[in-house]
Amino acid sequence: MSRMRSAVKFLLPLGAAGAAVALGRSVLHERRNPEPFPAARARMLESPLVRRQTAKIVESLDLAPGMWVLDVGAGVGRLSVPVATRVGPGGEIVALDIQQEMLDILGKHAAEAGVTNIRMVRAPAGEGALEKNAFDRALLVAVLGEIPADRRLAALREIREALKPDGMLYVLEGPFDPHYQTRKAVAGLAAEAGFKLLATRRLGLTRLYLLVNQ
Repeated sequence: MSRMRSAVKFLLPLGAAGAAVALGRSVLHERRNPEPFPAARARMLESPLVRRQTAKIVESLDLAPGMWVLDVGAGVGRLSVPVATRVGPGGEIVALDIQQEMLDILGKHAAEAGVTNIRMVRAPAGEGALEKNAFDRALLVAVLGEIPADRRLAALREIREALKPDGMLYVLEGPFDPHYQTRKAVAGLAAEAGFKLLATRRLGLTRLYLLVNQ
């Protein structure tokens, strides 16, 4: 029995180390191969922790009734639905996503919340699906790094053209996201697309970057 206990004590650290290595490899793979959050894991976006974080994000968006808001990579609508409530029936949310499964779930959530001012568009950012000079706010919440690197600049340029001259783009990045983008990366890419970084807001360990037209 004592030998078995000794073996277990020896193997437990090895197991932890192996898990850490596997996690590191997984994160590295996702960084090198960016892809949208899968619809099969959509339930993870509905946890109490995510809902609390979402509430903090919405409080930081400088919204007003009647605004038009673009939610890029809207997913299941964790932001689209509460933002639609904030801007009211006089405003509109365009929820852009490339996964129809996500948009289907978003539609159900909107119906359950009694929200009718969300327009869903299935398309990738950067391929001309957005109206120009139409939006007061645009959101990229944990999405920028999911866009393939060779398409990020085109996506940001399309978003800038979709915003009104005084419109604002919010980019949120958190360190636990495998597609996490640093402040330097966000600011550099934004500048190349015609934005300037106006402010950074802290939401716990995450950062919310406020970008405006240069």
